[in-house]
Amino acid sequence: MSDAPDLPPKPRARAERVSLWRHMRLFRQDILSAQPARLYRAWMAEFRTPFFRSYLVNQPALVDEVLKARPMEFPKSDRVGEGLRPLLGRSVFLTNGAEWQRQRRIIDPAFEGGRLRDTFPAMWAAGEAAVARIGEGPREIEEDMSHAAADVIFRTLFSLPIEDEVASAVFHQFRAYQRSQPILNAAAFLPLPRWMPRGHRAQTRRTARAIRDLITRLTATRMAEIAAGTAPDDLATKIMTTADPVTGARFTTEEMVDQVAIFFLAGHETSASALGWALYLLARYPEWQEKLAEEAEAALSPGPDFAVMGKLRLARDVFRETLRLYPPVPMMVRETTRPERFRDRDLPVGSQIVLSPWHLHRHERLWENPDGFDPARWQTENGKTCLREAFVPFSAGARVCTGAGFAMVEGPLLLAMLVRAFRFERVAGRDPVPVAYLTVRARDGIWLMASRR
Repeated sequence: MSDAPDLPPKPRARAERVSLWRHMRLFRQDILSAQPARLYRAWMAEFRTPFFRSYLVNQPALVDEVLKARPMEFPKSDRVGEGLRPLLGRSVFLTNGAEWQRQRRIIDPAFEGGRLRDTFPAMWAAGEAAVARIGEGPREIEEDMSHAAADVIFRTLFSLPIEDEVASAVFHQFRAYQRSQPILNAAAFLPLPRWMPRGHRAQTRRTARAIRDLITRLTATRMAEIAAGTAPDDLATKIMTTADPVTGARFTTEEMVDQVAIFFLAGHETSASALGWALYLLARYPEWQEKLAEEAEAALSPGPDFAVMGKLRLARDVFRETLRLYPPVPMMVRETTRPERFRDRDLPVGSQIVLSPWHLHRHERLWENPDGFDPARWQTENGKTCLREAFVPFSAGARVCTGAGFAMVEGPLLLAMLVRAFRFERVAGRDPVPVAYLTVRARDGIWLMASRR
């Protein structure tokens, strides 16, 4: 009988040495299996191409330097944005400098602590709708979670359930966009001049245009409701009526479309990814699922009160452990704006600095049992230290995800509601294989057997 630990799925690392063209081809298919195994132990690694140099940084002190100590000196690299620009325009996800600061001054107040309490009833309603929607039997659970997470976004942002005609159309177009657009396109590798075509697939451009047209309709309608004094008090109204405290200006309709596109992409893609993996992990380790079902029954039975979040401790730890093992955004890229010296290496101006939650969260020199699923780790000294120093599923510092607090309410809440209602089990022979599309997803979906408790 084998004593080998039962570890959740992890992509097979590539061979140590491959040609540049082979690496680019692997990278385009899936950025996770395109990396060598040594990155799970390295503090820093250098990759050279004929076009630029990139440095993967895993040492916590250097990650802090880039994200927390001097974030404005390490702007987001334009290269990653190249693939997303048709959809996201000049959203807060892609901008830098003064433009980004102005956008955050308008957006951040909508996501402050007190506002989370206001959005809680909408999250609860989306959770109830998801429980009602899911049937028994084998389910492709990623699709179910995409539906649920999109419902949360529409209810909290625009006070619309996913069944609304426009909301439903946006959701279905996003599913098509997610599959047609790799996280990095050719422009991520080649320093192309601005006027040169970007190599986006026709299907990607068409889908992006359709999504933006639909979001424009929602935004223009809301602008009219605000002017008439009939707008609901939700996140969209809050953002659209907030003036920049420095300039006094508000977002135009076009600017708001950019921001709604990233709220939807970041808010529904990442939550759907994390929830899908969390349910798979609970199906793989049923003893944790049963503990969570007990906690959920006790915590949720009084009904929709924000105070339940304080009682969902295991749900939070399971969700956090899922974000560690399968961080929805596996890599972030920054750029040097001046010569730097990291770990006795000189980094020229324009170097790409890759920060990889995927590798940092599984780093063999930082975490105990790095590849194992253990929600109890967060109560250990090692877990608490790594939570502070080596856990960045939402980035960190000035550019930390605006919706991080939102996600840490939505994820544990929906997880608890679903496990309270259903028992989830693995489907024989269909364990998922993680790949990175826009987010960390499963190559052929995540198939689970659902049965009502």
